[in-house]
Amino acid sequence: MMRRSRYLCGWIFAFLASLIATNALAQHACSWSVDNVAFGVADVLGGGAVDVTSTVNIDCSGGLASLVVRACPNIGAGSGGATSSTRHMSNGSNLLNYQLYQDAARTTVWGSSLWGFADPPPTLTVPLGLLGSGSLTTTLYARLPGGQSTAPALSYLSSFSGVNARLNWTFCLLVICPACSSSMEGSSDTTFTVSATVASNCLVSATTLDFGSTGVLNANVDSTNTISVTCTNGTPWNASLSAGSGVGGTVALRKMTGPGGATIDYTIYRNAGRTEVWGDGTSGTFTLSGTGTGLAQAQTGYGRVPAQSTPAAATYTDTVVVTITY
Repeated sequence: MMRRSRYLCGWIFAFLASLIATNALAQHACSWSVDNVAFGVADVLGGGAVDVTSTVNIDCSGGLASLVVRACPNIGAGSGGATSSTRHMSNGSNLLNYQLYQDAARTTVWGSSLWGFADPPPTLTVPLGLLGSGSLTTTLYARLPGGQSTAPALSYLSSFSGVNARLNWTFCLLVICPACSSSMEGSSDTTFTVSATVASNCLVSATTLDFGSTGVLNANVDSTNTISVTCTNGTPWNASLSAGSGVGGTVALRKMTGPGGATIDYTIYRNAGRTEVWGDGTSGTFTLSGTGTGLAQAQTGYGRVPAQSTPAAATYTDTVVVTITY
């Protein structure tokens, strides 16, 4: 019995030694993937920042249960290029700014040890299980900032591959794992894209067309106002004016209305000579067209109250709707 017991223990010891040796000789390897970052459709005129997230997956195998993996996921400039403060998506020569971050507060840029700018990659640790493999999932945070009103209405893209999407890794003991650098035990590359579409959009505002005060309407009374049109860069637009809310008003001859339904005739023109009535294109009227720049474009409405019978003294008003078609 004593000899059989010693033989069994020796066999178990030999098996464990063989298992450890097999693990030690296994090839270290890590791979990773990054889900595409899609900002979707962005309104660069009226919208603020657009925040989205993506998922980063890291898988490692071939180590010992006593080891961990120091993983350094480097993300560079991408095909759209970058400056020290922002990354770019591009469409031809047109750029749209965005940035990638390590944290939900979007204060720490996700950079690269292989990139000329100072922002480093996150330093991650992948624990290995009893079979010498392990995985880690983390979040990539992205922001498309507001204030890019001059960006044309286009689809924008930046692609990442090769050195711009490279995971450097080292199998190590937790207490002696190296810092992230360009010279580690191994590396693996992945591919992903960052994309956004700038939507065509227009905003409009107008000042009051104020004819002031007058006693008798025995001569023309002229005034002007400003209609501000802001459309996405490169977007064609057309501005039309309604007939107004005054009783009996038309696009060709509008009416300000006062107490008891009394009215005062007036007209809005699109030219300083007051020969082209600004309306909706019907009844001999004209509209006004332009192409957006992403900035406010000021248009002048030239108003005139022609000579006419003077109604009772009061305040007369009308409300005209400006419609921008794009």
